[in-house]
Amino acid sequence: MFCNQCEQTAKGTGCTKIGVCGKQPEVAALQDLLIYALQGLSQVAVQARAKSVSDPETNRFVNEGVFSTLTNVDFDPARFQVLIRDAVARREALKARASVNVDSPAATFVPAATLEDMIAQGEQHGIAEALESHEDLRSLKQILIYGLKGVAAYADHAAILGREDESVYEFVQRALAKSLDQLGLEELIGLCMECGQVNLKAMELLDGGNTGTYGHPVPTEVPLGPKKGKAILVSGHDLKDLAMLLEQTAGKGINIYTHGEMLPCHGYPELKKHAHFHGHYGTAWQNQQKEFAEFPGAILMTTNCIQKPVESYKGNIFTTGLVGWPGVAHVGKDFSQVIAKALEMPGFTAEEDKGSVLTGFARNAVLGVADKVIAAVKGGDIRHFFLVAGCDGAKPGRNYYTEFVEKVPGDCVVLTLACGKFRFFDKKLGDIGGIPRLLDVGQCNDAYSAIQIAVALAGAFGCGVNDLPLSMVLSWYEQKAVAILLTLLSLGIKGIRLGPSLPAFITPNVLNVLVENFDIKPITTPDEDLKAILG
Repeated sequence: MFCNQCEQTAKGTGCTKIGVCGKQPEVAALQDLLIYALQGLSQVAVQARAKSVSDPETNRFVNEGVFSTLTNVDFDPARFQVLIRDAVARREALKARASVNVDSPAATFVPAATLEDMIAQGEQHGIAEALESHEDLRSLKQILIYGLKGVAAYADHAAILGREDESVYEFVQRALAKSLDQLGLEELIGLCMECGQVNLKAMELLDGGNTGTYGHPVPTEVPLGPKKGKAILVSGHDLKDLAMLLEQTAGKGINIYTHGEMLPCHGYPELKKHAHFHGHYGTAWQNQQKEFAEFPGAILMTTNCIQKPVESYKGNIFTTGLVGWPGVAHVGKDFSQVIAKALEMPGFTAEEDKGSVLTGFARNAVLGVADKVIAAVKGGDIRHFFLVAGCDGAKPGRNYYTEFVEKVPGDCVVLTLACGKFRFFDKKLGDIGGIPRLLDVGQCNDAYSAIQIAVALAGAFGCGVNDLPLSMVLSWYEQKAVAILLTLLSLGIKGIRLGPSLPAFITPNVLNVLVENFDIKPITTPDEDLKAILG
């Protein structure tokens, strides 16, 4: 195997024996084969769309398939076997329906009869085998494909909430099909920038789905300690899964807790109205093996971020949606198995006060006090804003973000989003004139909210976003972060600091392009970076 799509990839180059994430070589091969099958399906879909044929079920399927290959989503070989066969069946059905004849290798690929032979097929379609031999072109194709995985994730979340846009599906399929072609530098850069713009649309759709269904988040104090009683822990990202669980557990004497990226859910009015939606437990995804082992209730894993379950809680954890792990019970949207397990387990034996954290500072909440923010900046009370955001991870070097936030001067405000916040989410930074100095904007997809805040402030000050007293200090781990970075670059945002390490799939020449055009730079030390930003 060879996989370098995430930040913690082995030796900073690529996982070759087993994924650091826990991915086995056979799963890596099947994921590569699924992408190849989806590229072939996309070639047919592009031709079909040219004849005004676009199939809604196929559109959804392509995004679900691409999302399934994102880091820490699905580790189950049997499920990938089904997806690959389904991709080919849909491809042939679309050929017949649209009367198109695409005879490329990917569009005529036939899956092997056995799982073992299918794995062997997958080994022929990995990064080194399938992409460009020129390392810079290969690098750009990887950036594009990994960005597409992020777009597919957000578009799938949005579709679950009834928000879809044909332009997003069109681009994902066109870009997948194009990724099989011999492309030049300029065309690949153009596709990467377009990927960023399409990701902004996908995040806008998801934002509309979340706020349209559950209301705009409001500032909310979230307890970190448990209540006495039975408990279910929800991790991942999916608000609809959480809402359905809250409805199905009403009146059953079970308290619901969030984990990881689900923390911002406490700010949504339609979710927080449930009295048994209690608080937050634990921190980021990479700590789940220790934290889940100590949780005295059932655990529901939605969307991505699952780690290999240890035996002590393997019987207590359930997956739903696209998430999968061999040997772990997978449930649909009837959570009765999860509820039964929670009632069977001891739950928390006593209430415990562990303090609280604030969340719910999405764009409506922040822009609702924009006049105070603008006055504080003009009056000199707020000197600078820092967006310290992104993914958390297990690799050394991420304490930089804790230290950075601790050293941010008292006349500066820190906005944060995604699970990178867990390096400092419980820090008590105080406020400036009633405005908290630490504002949790939400999940990783709420980068859309952060962008809208920045655009609105730039409008109020009559300047461009790059002229605002705003600096972005980002951490990355998986492919949704790649999509968000492409969005920021496509908007012309410059001076981003990125860490804890630069992506292994970015070559020196491609990095040089990013530096020259966008002034993107690696993090150094908190002291050096703060001095460079603030002078």
